[in-house]
Amino acid sequence: MAFIDYYKILGVEQNATQQDIRKAYRRLAKKYHPDVNNSDPDAQRRFQAINEANEVLSDPEKRKKYDEYGEHWRHADEFEAQRKQYGSMGNDDAFGGFDGFGGFGDFSHSANGAGGFSDFFESLFGGHGFRSSRGASTKGRDMQSSLTLSLREAAVTHKETIEINGRKIRLTIPAGIAEGQTIRLKGHGESSPDATRNGDLYITFHILPDPIFVRNENDLYTTVTVDLYTMLLGGELYVPTLGGNVRMQIKPGTQPGTKLRLRGKGFPKYKKENEFGDLIVSLKLELPQLNEQQKELLQKIKNS
Repeated sequence: MAFIDYYKILGVEQNATQQDIRKAYRRLAKKYHPDVNNSDPDAQRRFQAINEANEVLSDPEKRKKYDEYGEHWRHADEFEAQRKQYGSMGNDDAFGGFDGFGGFGDFSHSANGAGGFSDFFESLFGGHGFRSSRGASTKGRDMQSSLTLSLREAAVTHKETIEINGRKIRLTIPAGIAEGQTIRLKGHGESSPDATRNGDLYITFHILPDPIFVRNENDLYTTVTVDLYTMLLGGELYVPTLGGNVRMQIKPGTQPGTKLRLRGKGFPKYKKENEFGDLIVSLKLELPQLNEQQKELLQKIKNS
């Protein structure tokens, strides 16, 4: 199995800070996003690789496992359990004369993927069909993918079809999915060496920016322009929501920058039927173009 260098994919050093990783990811995600690379058939693959690398390196716990176990970081807990079990059996019983686990030297993955722990792990858990003390075969390798949705797509439960290694997988996406959220499809990863236990498929979601709404968890924010006369005298205002425009009453003397809350008109809560966040509406004053007569009248009002 070829080693996947997530640091190289993001173009950062192994000692990069979390801020360095965030900056690199944002730059590359913008550069290789399929929506801006329609003419590049390889853009989707690059974009998925960038998202996969960011998912691991931006999470301190996942990054720690990756630094120690390389591409097999998802099996780290399983390996540690096996190492404790077989390390307690003694040198000869555990690995036929090797000095326990210490006899294999440094298990950390190397920058080019040659030697080190990754090869040993592959032979231990993959090539030999290694079994636990309960006799169950080690499952196949987990896989990762990503899926990009618009904000409005993420707001409704719907079905999507994705293709992984030539296989088409149809999944139902619940309303309220969040940016960066990862879901697991059990058994949709690679097969185990004895074809008895498939790995899992992890899908990370990315939500595109919306031209009207900004999302903060389950609340949505939008800005609506209001003319001077409605601000001064009050009146009705039509406000956009995910379900269409709704009418809102503006009180006389409302100030520019006022924020109004429409309860239950925000984003649906994940896996909570009929529960929604709020919509926060910021009012922006739109000044009219005045003719000379209107300017004179306004000057009279000012001087009165």
